Amino acid sequence: MPFHYGIDHLTAGRALSLSRGELRGCLGREALERVRAAAGLVRRMADSGTPVYGVNTGFGPLCTTMISAADTSRLQVNLLKSHSVGVGAPIATEVARLMLILKLQALARGYSGITETTLTRIFWHVENDCIPVVPSQGSVGASGDLAPLSHLFLPLLGLGEVDYQGRRRAAGEALRAAGLSPITLAPKEGLALINGTQFIAAHAVKVLERLHGCLSQADLIAALMVEGLAGSAAPFRPELHALRPFPGVRHVAARLAGCLRDSEILASHAHCKRVQDPYSLRCVPQVHGASRAAWLHLRELVEVEVNAVTDNPIILPSEEAISGGNFHGQPLALPLDYACLAAAEVGSISDRRAYLSLTGIGDTPKLLMRETGLNSGFMILQYTAAALTSENKTLCFPASADSVTTSLGQEDHVSMGSISGRKALRVIGNLEHILAIELLCAAQAFDFRRPLRSGAVLEAVHAAVRDTVSHATADRVFAEDIERATALLRAGALLKISQDHGDDIASEYDELFEIF
Repeated sequence: MPFHYGIDHLTAGRALSLSRGELRGCLGREALERVRAAAGLVRRMADSGTPVYGVNTGFGPLCTTMISAADTSRLQVNLLKSHSVGVGAPIATEVARLMLILKLQALARGYSGITETTLTRIFWHVENDCIPVVPSQGSVGASGDLAPLSHLFLPLLGLGEVDYQGRRRAAGEALRAAGLSPITLAPKEGLALINGTQFIAAHAVKVLERLHGCLSQADLIAALMVEGLAGSAAPFRPELHALRPFPGVRHVAARLAGCLRDSEILASHAHCKRVQDPYSLRCVPQVHGASRAAWLHLRELVEVEVNAVTDNPIILPSEEAISGGNFHGQPLALPLDYACLAAAEVGSISDRRAYLSLTGIGDTPKLLMRETGLNSGFMILQYTAAALTSENKTLCFPASADSVTTSLGQEDHVSMGSISGRKALRVIGNLEHILAIELLCAAQAFDFRRPLRSGAVLEAVHAAVRDTVSHATADRVFAEDIERATALLRAGALLKISQDHGDDIASEYDELFEIF
């Protein structure tokens, strides 16, 4: 069944599936009828002479300046041109594609006054993978993501650049190659296009996906490290977590307990003299679980946002135009900052486990190598993890805690949610490298437990690492190992192992912490 824009319920998972062509989207009759009706209302408002913001008035502090009926189309074109002020490297093509998809969903609800012609052209861009080039910087996250959305829709006018047919090219050239002409904007259309939170929301969708991958794989990496360092499974017992029943914590504890079930390694040191492990081993459920709670909070709010109408003014069937603040990015800015902190904390405890593995705990050799002195072993890998962990701390200052007045005071409180989204992805990128370094250290430590074997899940994790990176008996260019391990995580290799062995590490909260 296809996804009907403006009618069906969108989720982060469905947005990603639409972006990747795994789910087909369509503009159905019901949505198009709503769109036509709202566009008709806007046309009557434009011709009436009664001031309606953005329809026949200027924008922002120019909201009291009346625009003649003859100039309403030119007003919308000038809006897109004047607001295309983005700077910085372009966002990823997939994020720009997600922006188009999220905007389609919002516009197809029929409350924006967009015309069918404009809506179907946006749909064409998605379906034909003609994706606008959008600069990453310039949005303050209120009045929507004005600058990035302006760049996103410049190609409708034959302006700007697109990624099309395997290369970047001028939008006008791409339209000619497809046998299309630029469109003419009707009243309010420019405003409907650039008011909205789709830049923030598209970043939030990617944050959900990538952080989900990190969280799911971090549990397996931590369990592998517990085995490599001869740690205890007692801190993961369900009786303990029933006394403090946070869902995320119980979920992580159940996964770790499942990973360690039937382990010969665990049984071999059941009666050792170690009373308890350092926090980075025994507090994995509490730390990873807290970050899962932040992820879940973001997912719940993103699901509301990607089905919302976030432009201004809103056109109601009762022929009213309500000028409000649905474009304000605060509802996502705050949870994105929370998710950023959650990602950084997973990296922080991961770095501590990597450091711990170098100290000789659990009868592993110091620096995870038998012959050191001539060899530095894994010492300097942890330097990189430490550097990335520190960098993530500096990125955790909440962008949403700041506001800089714009638009001559008309926009006197802004969310900075676009910055929240961009830096959350930066932190997650660093986290992927940190986890890769811990994975290398954990696999190396795990080797020293042989010939004993662990449970099926961790044996599969270890085998996946060793298929890519060999055990190190002497120094080598470890940057290459880090990149291979990072690629493994970004491809979701351990996530697949987790899914393949779902019955072994099942939790009553499995469905709660999935992207759907």
